[in-house]
Amino acid sequence: MTNAVDGNKENEMPSIFRSVPKWQDLRFYQKSVVLYQLTYCFCERFLPKHGDRTVDQMVQAARSGKQNIVEGSEDGKTSTAMELNLLNVARSSIGELRQDYEDFLVSRKLPQWTPADQRFQPMQNFTKSHNQLADYKPYFHQWTAEEMANVALTLCFQVDTMMNKYLKKVEEIFVKEGGVKERMHRARTEYRKQQDERLAELERRVPQLEQQLQAAQTEAAQWKAAYEDLKQRALKAYYRQQEEIKALKQQLGV
Repeated sequence: MTNAVDGNKENEMPSIFRSVPKWQDLRFYQKSVVLYQLTYCFCERFLPKHGDRTVDQMVQAARSGKQNIVEGSEDGKTSTAMELNLLNVARSSIGELRQDYEDFLVSRKLPQWTPADQRFQPMQNFTKSHNQLADYKPYFHQWTAEEMANVALTLCFQVDTMMNKYLKKVEEIFVKEGGVKERMHRARTEYRKQQDERLAELERRVPQLEQQLQAAQTEAAQWKAAYEDLKQRALKAYYRQQEEIKALKQQLGV
């Protein structure tokens, strides 16, 4: 049973699909979900509902960041190049969103927190250790505009940093393994190799099988000859018996 299983593993074709992490498990994706929902609430609370294009731009930038991570991760199964492209689009969108938050603070004369601000480190600690929307949502209607914008900015920086690290890994994989064309070539090459090996194995077994067939034919011929001999002897014995019975009947006048 073990040999059969091992044999099946050896004959498995290399997949043309690249194994990628589930986008739901990516920390920068989880933070991008928080950013989108936070931005939506921020715009509703602190920006005009009409006549300000900034609202649409910020919401769309936050959504683009989140969605392009999803699409990039999905496309990464077949196209590393497409994944890199879409993740870079996501980074650009997050960068636009960061600029909008910075502009908001500047135009309202609100400070962007730095390490010198006593609120900076607690915010850093919270955002680094919390990735789920449920961790942030209770504060959406409690934080001031200043607090909300600084949290959003911190998340933007963290998402960008994480994505940069992830992109470098994807680029390394792309350099080593290539894209879908290279994987398809490897799959075809491996399939051909396995077929060639199977053909060679069968050809190696032909002389052995021919010998076995010849031996079986010889044995069958020997058995046939023995059968014919036994058959002839049995017939002779039967005829002799019949003659003997006939002779006895004549003697007895039967």
